[in-house]
Amino acid sequence: MARRIVLLIPTRVPGPGPEADAVRQVAKELEDLLAPCFDLGENPDGESANRIRDRAAGLGRRLVDAIERGGFASDRLGQCVRNLFECLELGPEGAAISLRAGENPNSLQRPSGL
Repeated sequence: MARRIVLLIPTRVPGPGPEADAVRQVAKELEDLLAPCFDLGENPDGESANRIRDRAAGLGRRLVDAIERGGFASDRLGQCVRNLFECLELGPEGAAISLRAGENPNSLQRPSGL
């Protein structure tokens, strides 16, 4: 999901500026943090997994703040944020903040009852 988010950013943040830079920077930090897990094809064990999950969730929150502050929200980006938090086993939080990142609240992809 982090790689998908990075791929979506250039199309949503076309120009320079502090808001665009913040979105790109946080998205790249998230991708860099999670890349080793993806490349290994496995989740880390125990405490390491908890530290990575907590750090990734923090970066996800910062990303949503930057997306919202800069006005770069989109439905697809919001869906990716929700999916990221689902992968981190933080689905309810992801469903809530994905709306701030632009996910359509009526999307058929959203979990029922939210």
